[in-house]
Amino acid sequence: MSATVTESRETEPGSRWLRAVFRGLAAIEKAGNRLPDPFWLFWILAGVVAVLSAVLAGLHVGTVLPGTHKTVRVQSLLSRDGLVLAVQHAVDNFAQFPPLATVLVVMFGIVVAEKSGLFETLLHRLVARVPGRYLTFALALTAMVSHVAGDAAYVTLIPLGAALYRAAGRSPVLGCVVAFVSVSAGFNASPSLTTTDVLLSSISTAAAHVVDPHYVVTPVANYYFGLASSVLMAFVITVVVEKVLARRSDLEPDEPAAAPADGEPRTVEATVRQRRALRLTGLVALGFAVLLVGAMVPASSPLRGAHGGIVDSPVFSGMALVLGVFFTLVGWVYGRLSGTFGGAPDVVAAMADGTRTMAPTLVLFFAISQFLAYFSWTNLGNVLAVKGAQALRDLHLSGWLVLLGIAVLIAVMNLLVTSGSALWALVAPVLVPMLMLVGVHPETTQAMYRVADSVTKCVTPMSPFFMMAVGYLRQYRKGAGIGTLASFTLPVAAVAWIVWVAFFIAWYLLGIPLGVS
Repeated sequence: MSATVTESRETEPGSRWLRAVFRGLAAIEKAGNRLPDPFWLFWILAGVVAVLSAVLAGLHVGTVLPGTHKTVRVQSLLSRDGLVLAVQHAVDNFAQFPPLATVLVVMFGIVVAEKSGLFETLLHRLVARVPGRYLTFALALTAMVSHVAGDAAYVTLIPLGAALYRAAGRSPVLGCVVAFVSVSAGFNASPSLTTTDVLLSSISTAAAHVVDPHYVVTPVANYYFGLASSVLMAFVITVVVEKVLARRSDLEPDEPAAAPADGEPRTVEATVRQRRALRLTGLVALGFAVLLVGAMVPASSPLRGAHGGIVDSPVFSGMALVLGVFFTLVGWVYGRLSGTFGGAPDVVAAMADGTRTMAPTLVLFFAISQFLAYFSWTNLGNVLAVKGAQALRDLHLSGWLVLLGIAVLIAVMNLLVTSGSALWALVAPVLVPMLMLVGVHPETTQAMYRVADSVTKCVTPMSPFFMMAVGYLRQYRKGAGIGTLASFTLPVAAVAWIVWVAFFIAWYLLGIPLGVS
């Protein structure tokens, strides 16, 4: 890959700063390639926890928990009790890992909607008739909507972006770039709830329990901010693309009149049957929402929480099931009406097939669950959180300055650890309780993480979707490489990081609710 970067430096137009950036990318790529797979990375970190806990336990390191005045000391994972935890409770650690069941339940519905063709047709219809001058904004905003489909958004939207731009008389190279950077750089900005909301909130809740065992971070804890951010990011991407990227002189493909490449949609138009299926599915989705809201209107409704509450209701705490049922329903309806599903057995088959695609995630979850169990049991999280909070108090830093520092840290770490859930599982056990002790709510820490985690996804060669996007580019420009794509995505990432972080800090300082909590 490094040879490709070198070649890109020579063939891509640019200046001294751009060549310096390419050298930086090459260094990042070289360092990142030396990192083990995230599965092994968490086992290595578990080993570090074992050794560190043994050393600190031998030194009798501990701390006093604020509020409870309870003294906790580091426990050695290499002790008898630690080995019992590691061996006897390994299955329980995995089974009780908060994101495991919630993500699976949501994915059952997501894969039904995906296999039915609903997502692909919906994305087509969202941008099919948009005037050329609004195409970039429409595609970027569609990418924000597509986040509900998870990683499938990359596979669907990148070739679709190329086809749309070519149909509008513009460069398919630019269409690929706009679609990729919109999905990746704005991954945590969405006008709808996604599996990421469920997954990250589960990890945040587990981390918050270090300080408050009863604290719950709901899947909608960042919804207001995510909704506003989706429009902001679409606007920012549009401005950078039209004012900078669209003016490049190297946008033309090798063969301007070439037929659509393999895997690229042959048309951006849905069939009559698909359009009808989409309209009726939309009515079913609306009906589902109306029934759900209507069922929660009566103060005595069993779907209300204690004392008639909404936030603590079974609907919010069981959001994974609600989303799973919703996507299963709309996927089944669309599949039946469009002809992609013949009957109920096809729905079960779609769930089974989609679950197989979750296998790598489940394997990673096993390693993460063991690491977090070890980290929690040794009390390293408590000690680091309290000591870190004390250091922050001694520095007298404002909350927004601390959050800004976290944004920088996460953005750098994300260049090497590209899995958002894996990185949050790694840093949340320390960051969430540490900031809780200085008055920053877990929802706020999680929102800042999501901003920083998103933006740098589009510039790191460590992401498999970055390399997939390079593959799509090569369908139009055979000499395209890592540097080619990075030279397009770097300006977007830089501007997006500055604007989105500033937007978050302003939101935080104004005290606007991030979501429903």
